Amino acid sequence: MKQTLFTGAGVALVTPFCADGSVNYDKFAELMETQIANHTDALIIAGTTGESSTLTEEEHIEVIRFAVEQARHRVPIIAGTGSNDTAFCLCLSMAAKNVGADGLLLVTPYYNKTTQKGLVSYFSLIADEVGLPVILYNVPSRTGMNIAVDTVAELAKNPNIVAIKEASGNISYAAQVIERCGDQLDVYSGNDDQIVPLMSLGAKGVISVLSNVIPQQTHDMCAAALQGDFATAAKMQLEYLTLINRLFIEVNPIPVKEAMNLIGMDVGDCRLPLCPMEEKNRVLLADALRTHGLIS
Repeated sequence: MKQTLFTGAGVALVTPFCADGSVNYDKFAELMETQIANHTDALIIAGTTGESSTLTEEEHIEVIRFAVEQARHRVPIIAGTGSNDTAFCLCLSMAAKNVGADGLLLVTPYYNKTTQKGLVSYFSLIADEVGLPVILYNVPSRTGMNIAVDTVAELAKNPNIVAIKEASGNISYAAQVIERCGDQLDVYSGNDDQIVPLMSLGAKGVISVLSNVIPQQTHDMCAAALQGDFATAAKMQLEYLTLINRLFIEVNPIPVKEAMNLIGMDVGDCRLPLCPMEEKNRVLLADALRTHGLIS
């Protein structure tokens, strides 16, 4: 059995920005402390929700370093370091290791893509060279390619590849991965609307956008599922389903940052090309937040 990086709710943490567009480290520390106080089980830094694609290389490394220092080993820090440039991915992943990250989240190569054989070579090279626990990230809606079940099973043989963040939305695919890989690979839901369904099949938790807004409730939902109380977990999944859907009414992380700003968390705007929400969608998002008493 391999090392499990975490069980429960890991937050795909937003990167807060100042009015001038720079990273707001004071706010970043505040967000981290809020997550830890509300029992979030892991912090995923500089992932999709953290706007990694518009962070400079220096910013990318610095936000990981800052998160490691702020966390002080209270929760695992998992660094998003995947790229479509293998050499750059290796450089960024080594930098994350050197500043103390506990694990890596590696997305499949996007735009240039590759073959399934290429995926095995790409993930294996990073895992072997860096030596940190690796979470594969399967999100074909963003990258244009899916990691085949046979490919996942092959990668699961690598001692440093410990998990997959499954965000294809295909529950049958997730079930096949769990069945094929067993205790050689942990599975995390990459979709907040499928936390409980995937955990009922054996997933260990979620890498969550929702946790940015309601961290304690997301943790509690996962905790109930981990304890086998799927009646309670399913009730919570359905209770927050409309809010989850509204958090993806436009491309992530536009809605979650807007939600956090509406709540008063002041995380700033997204960097272009991500732009402010359409007003009609902002109204729908605000209604969902109001339903749960998050705004008045």
